[in-house]
Amino acid sequence: MNLPRRLTAEFLGTAFLLMTVIGSGIMGERLAQGNDAIALLANSIATGCALYALILIFGPVSGAHFNPAVTLCMALERRILKIHAAAYTAVQVIAAFAGVALAHLMFGEALFTASVKIRTGSGQWLSECIATFGLLTVIWGCVRQNIHAVPAAVACYITAAYWFTSSTSFANPAVTLARSFSNSFAGIRPEDAAGFITAQLAGAVAATLVARYWADSSTGNQS
Repeated sequence: MNLPRRLTAEFLGTAFLLMTVIGSGIMGERLAQGNDAIALLANSIATGCALYALILIFGPVSGAHFNPAVTLCMALERRILKIHAAAYTAVQVIAAFAGVALAHLMFGEALFTASVKIRTGSGQWLSECIATFGLLTVIWGCVRQNIHAVPAAVACYITAAYWFTSSTSFANPAVTLARSFSNSFAGIRPEDAAGFITAQLAGAVAATLVARYWADSSTGNQS
Protein backbone atom coordinates (compact mmCIF):
# COMPACT_ATOMS: atom_id res chain seq x y z
CA MET A 1 0.00 0.00 0.00
CA ASN A 2 1.35 3.45 -0.87
CA LEU A 3 2.95 5.69 1.72
CA PRO A 4 0.33 8.50 1.81
CA ARG A 5 -2.40 6.01 2.71
CA ARG A 6 -0.24 4.47 5.41
CA LEU A 7 0.60 7.91 6.83
CA THR A 8 -3.08 8.84 6.86
CA ALA A 9 -3.81 5.70 8.87
CA GLU A 10 -1.00 6.52 11.31
CA PHE A 11 -2.30 10.06 11.68
CA LEU A 12 -5.89 9.04 12.36
CA GLY A 13 -4.94 6.20 14.69
CA THR A 14 -2.52 8.28 16.75
CA ALA A 15 -4.90 11.23 16.94
CA PHE A 16 -7.76 9.04 18.15
CA LEU A 17 -5.45 7.37 20.66
CA LEU A 18 -4.57 10.74 22.19
CA MET A 19 -8.17 11.89 22.13
CA THR A 20 -8.98 8.76 24.11
CA VAL A 21 -6.15 9.14 26.62
CA ILE A 22 -6.75 12.84 27.28
CA GLY A 23 -10.52 12.84 26.92
CA SER A 24 -11.10 9.86 29.20
CA GLY A 25 -8.65 11.35 31.69
CA ILE A 26 -10.59 14.61 31.81
CA MET A 27 -13.95 12.85 31.97
CA GLY A 28 -12.74 10.42 34.62
CA GLU A 29 -11.30 13.18 36.78
CA ARG A 30 -14.50 15.24 36.55
CA LEU A 31 -16.79 12.35 37.44
CA ALA A 32 -14.59 10.63 40.04
CA GLN A 33 -14.96 13.49 42.54
CA GLY A 34 -11.37 13.30 43.69
CA ASN A 35 -11.04 9.50 43.62
CA ASP A 36 -7.88 8.98 41.56
CA ALA A 37 -8.34 5.21 41.49
CA ILE A 38 -11.70 5.55 39.74
CA ALA A 39 -10.27 8.13 37.34
CA LEU A 40 -7.34 5.85 36.49
CA LEU A 41 -9.69 2.90 36.01
CA ALA A 42 -11.77 4.89 33.54
CA ASN A 43 -8.62 6.13 31.78
CA SER A 44 -7.08 2.66 31.46
CA ILE A 45 -10.23 0.88 30.28
CA ALA A 46 -10.97 3.56 27.68
CA THR A 47 -7.40 3.45 26.38
CA GLY A 48 -7.34 -0.34 26.16
CA CYS A 49 -10.67 -0.49 24.34
CA ALA A 50 -9.63 2.23 21.89
CA LEU A 51 -6.31 0.55 21.19
CA TYR A 52 -8.05 -2.71 20.36
CA ALA A 53 -10.37 -1.03 17.88
CA LEU A 54 -7.72 1.23 16.33
CA ILE A 55 -5.15 -1.54 15.82
CA LEU A 56 -7.83 -3.82 14.40
CA ILE A 57 -8.92 -1.22 11.84
CA PHE A 58 -5.63 0.45 10.91
CA GLY A 59 -3.29 -2.52 11.31
CA PRO A 60 -3.87 -3.84 7.77
CA VAL A 61 -3.23 -0.35 6.36
CA SER A 62 -0.11 0.92 8.15
CA GLY A 63 0.77 -1.70 10.73
CA ALA A 64 -0.87 0.51 13.39
CA HIS A 65 2.35 1.63 15.06
CA PHE A 66 0.99 4.90 16.55
CA ASN A 67 4.29 5.02 18.41
CA PRO A 68 7.80 6.21 17.38
CA ALA A 69 9.38 3.54 19.60
CA VAL A 70 7.54 0.81 17.69
CA THR A 71 8.44 2.40 14.35
CA LEU A 72 12.11 2.67 15.35
CA CYS A 73 12.24 -1.02 16.22
CA MET A 74 10.45 -2.00 13.02
CA ALA A 75 13.14 -0.05 11.14
CA LEU A 76 15.90 -1.77 13.13
CA GLU A 77 14.43 -5.11 12.05
CA ARG A 78 14.13 -3.86 8.45
CA ARG A 79 10.37 -4.29 8.42
CA ILE A 80 9.99 -0.68 7.28
CA LEU A 81 12.31 1.53 5.23
CA LYS A 82 14.21 4.14 7.24
CA ILE A 83 12.82 7.00 5.17
CA HIS A 84 9.30 5.69 5.74
CA ALA A 85 10.04 5.30 9.45
CA ALA A 86 11.06 8.97 9.61
CA ALA A 87 7.78 9.96 7.92
CA TYR A 88 5.79 7.72 10.28
CA THR A 89 7.45 9.33 13.31
CA ALA A 90 6.81 12.88 12.13
CA VAL A 91 3.15 12.11 11.44
CA GLN A 92 2.73 10.35 14.80
CA VAL A 93 4.04 13.37 16.72
CA ILE A 94 1.89 15.84 14.75
CA ALA A 95 -1.17 13.61 15.14
CA ALA A 96 -0.57 13.25 18.88
CA PHE A 97 -0.71 17.01 19.33
CA ALA A 98 -3.80 17.18 17.10
CA GLY A 99 -5.46 14.56 19.30
CA VAL A 100 -4.68 16.53 22.45
CA ALA A 101 -6.06 19.73 20.91
CA LEU A 102 -9.28 18.01 19.81
CA ALA A 103 -9.79 16.42 23.24
CA HIS A 104 -9.33 19.82 24.88
CA LEU A 105 -11.82 21.42 22.49
CA MET A 106 -14.41 18.73 23.21
CA PHE A 107 -14.16 19.43 26.94
CA GLY A 108 -13.96 23.20 26.69
CA GLU A 109 -10.32 23.41 27.72
CA ALA A 110 -7.58 25.63 26.31
CA LEU A 111 -6.08 24.25 23.10
CA PHE A 112 -2.70 23.58 24.74
CA THR A 113 -1.59 24.16 28.32
CA ALA A 114 1.73 23.02 29.74
CA SER A 115 1.16 20.32 32.33
CA VAL A 116 2.26 20.83 35.93
CA LYS A 117 1.91 17.15 36.86
CA ILE A 118 5.26 15.91 38.21
CA ARG A 119 6.39 12.58 36.77
CA THR A 120 10.09 12.10 37.37
CA GLY A 121 12.60 10.03 39.32
CA SER A 122 14.29 6.65 38.97
CA GLY A 123 11.14 4.68 39.76
CA GLN A 124 9.17 6.42 37.02
CA TRP A 125 11.98 6.04 34.49
CA LEU A 126 12.35 2.36 35.33
CA SER A 127 8.59 1.99 34.94
CA GLU A 128 8.68 3.50 31.47
CA CYS A 129 11.59 1.29 30.44
CA ILE A 130 9.76 -1.82 31.67
CA ALA A 131 6.41 -0.74 30.21
CA THR A 132 7.90 -0.18 26.76
CA PHE A 133 10.01 -3.34 26.96
CA GLY A 134 6.84 -5.27 27.72
CA LEU A 135 4.90 -3.62 24.90
CA LEU A 136 7.55 -4.48 22.31
CA THR A 137 7.91 -7.98 23.72
CA VAL A 138 4.16 -8.52 23.23
CA ILE A 139 4.35 -7.18 19.69
CA TRP A 140 7.41 -9.22 18.70
CA GLY A 141 6.00 -12.31 20.35
CA CYS A 142 2.86 -12.04 18.23
CA VAL A 143 4.86 -11.33 15.08
CA ARG A 144 7.39 -14.14 15.57
CA GLN A 145 4.73 -16.72 16.41
CA ASN A 146 2.34 -15.52 13.73
CA ILE A 147 -0.32 -14.78 16.33
CA HIS A 148 -3.11 -12.73 14.80
CA ALA A 149 -4.56 -11.40 18.05
CA VAL A 150 -2.20 -8.39 18.17
CA PRO A 151 -5.02 -5.88 18.86
CA ALA A 152 -6.24 -7.82 21.87
CA ALA A 153 -2.74 -8.59 23.15
CA VAL A 154 -1.56 -4.97 22.99
CA ALA A 155 -4.82 -3.61 24.42
CA CYS A 156 -4.75 -6.02 27.36
CA TYR A 157 -1.09 -5.34 28.07
CA ILE A 158 -1.44 -1.54 28.06
CA THR A 159 -4.56 -1.69 30.25
CA ALA A 160 -2.64 -3.80 32.78
CA ALA A 161 0.49 -1.65 32.54
CA TYR A 162 -1.50 1.42 33.59
CA TRP A 163 -1.78 -0.31 36.95
CA PHE A 164 1.46 -2.21 37.52
CA THR A 165 3.79 0.69 36.68
CA SER A 166 4.23 3.79 38.82
CA SER A 167 4.30 5.95 35.68
CA THR A 168 0.94 4.59 34.42
CA SER A 169 2.69 3.33 31.28
CA PHE A 170 3.02 6.05 28.66
CA ALA A 171 5.32 3.72 26.65
CA ASN A 172 5.25 6.06 23.65
CA PRO A 173 7.45 9.11 22.87
CA ALA A 174 4.78 10.87 20.76
CA VAL A 175 2.19 10.36 23.48
CA THR A 176 4.64 11.67 26.09
CA LEU A 177 5.41 14.85 24.15
CA ALA A 178 1.76 15.58 23.47
CA ARG A 179 0.64 14.86 27.03
CA SER A 180 3.14 17.41 28.30
CA PHE A 181 0.84 20.06 26.80
CA SER A 182 -2.26 18.86 28.60
CA ASN A 183 -2.66 20.14 32.14
CA SER A 184 -5.06 17.33 32.94
CA PHE A 185 -5.19 14.01 34.77
CA ALA A 186 -3.13 12.43 31.97
CA GLY A 187 -0.49 15.17 31.77
CA ILE A 188 3.25 15.25 32.41
CA ARG A 189 5.45 18.30 32.97
CA PRO A 190 7.37 19.25 29.79
CA GLU A 191 10.64 19.10 31.71
CA ASP A 192 9.92 15.49 32.71
CA ALA A 193 9.28 14.28 29.15
CA ALA A 194 12.92 13.73 28.18
CA GLY A 195 13.51 11.24 30.98
CA PHE A 196 10.42 9.27 29.97
CA ILE A 197 11.34 9.23 26.28
CA THR A 198 14.91 8.10 26.96
CA ALA A 199 13.65 5.23 29.11
CA GLN A 200 11.02 4.27 26.53
CA LEU A 201 13.52 4.06 23.69
CA ALA A 202 15.92 2.05 25.83
CA GLY A 203 13.18 -0.42 26.74
CA ALA A 204 12.00 -0.74 23.15
CA VAL A 205 15.48 -1.42 21.74
CA ALA A 206 16.25 -3.89 24.55
CA ALA A 207 13.06 -5.83 23.82
CA THR A 208 13.92 -5.93 20.12
CA LEU A 209 17.41 -7.27 20.84
CA VAL A 210 15.97 -9.94 23.15
CA ALA A 211 13.39 -10.92 20.52
CA ARG A 212 16.16 -11.15 17.92
CA TYR A 213 18.18 -13.38 20.26
CA TRP A 214 15.18 -15.69 20.75
CA ALA A 215 14.61 -15.86 17.00
CA ASP A 216 18.29 -16.70 16.35
CA SER A 217 18.21 -19.35 19.08
CA SER A 218 15.07 -20.89 17.61
CA THR A 219 16.65 -21.03 14.16
CA GLY A 220 19.75 -22.64 15.60
CA ASN A 221 17.71 -25.33 17.37
CA GLN A 222 15.83 -26.16 14.18
CA SER A 223 19.04 -26.61 12.26
